[in-house]
Amino acid sequence: MNTKEHYDKHLGNFYSWMTGDFHIKANEFKSLLTDNFVRPTSNKIAIDLGAGHGLQSIPLAELGFQVLAVDFNQQLLDELNVNAKNLHITIINDDIKNVEIFADTPELIICCGDTLSHLDNKNEVKTFIENSVKTLEKNGKIILSFRDYSNKLTGIDRFIPVKSDDNKILTCILDYEDEFVYVTDLLHERIDDVWQQKVSTYKKVRLLASEVIEQLEANGMIINFNQIVNRLTTILASKE
Repeated sequence: MNTKEHYDKHLGNFYSWMTGDFHIKANEFKSLLTDNFVRPTSNKIAIDLGAGHGLQSIPLAELGFQVLAVDFNQQLLDELNVNAKNLHITIINDDIKNVEIFADTPELIICCGDTLSHLDNKNEVKTFIENSVKTLEKNGKIILSFRDYSNKLTGIDRFIPVKSDDNKILTCILDYEDEFVYVTDLLHERIDDVWQQKVSTYKKVRLLASEVIEQLEANGMIINFNQIVNRLTTILASKE
């Protein structure tokens, strides 16, 4: 199953539940932005690639950005539309690989929540970074967050308990290859007092933080921030 099918048929149905309290997560991202002085300074245009239900788009808009929220899952975009209320957010159902067509010279491009690993291979990641940098205005910024898959998990360490409550239990199972990680989202859901199992597997690019940083710097970006935030490598880079 490819990534879009995985979201459309499986993960999109419980993604919002999986990510946790919307307002807490959105405020955490807003704090990241304000702590690093990310605010509108020129044309105010920000592109949120892999916007989902709006954990990044909402705080960007609250800070004054005119946000283009891009995702390929309509269910999550519908949730974003509800969350957005009267904020300046334009919702776009499209592939993040088309970054060059969404706006001329935005001042900010973000791709968070491990969306970067949803591309087909490392060459696509390289091209995506090149195109994103070319699209940015001078002095523009990029924010990326993703899982660093440098350390291969084996045996029972491959089984990751993600979240559970009285009606849902989500476990993630990882299978590593040289350039890819196969991710199985195993959901047990109680429906009418009967537990049902729902399973879907898709492929992620096995990203290494060192490689992503190397590609950013090769395209003239300066790394301003590089830390682990909520278990995701989070990078803020600015265009020279």
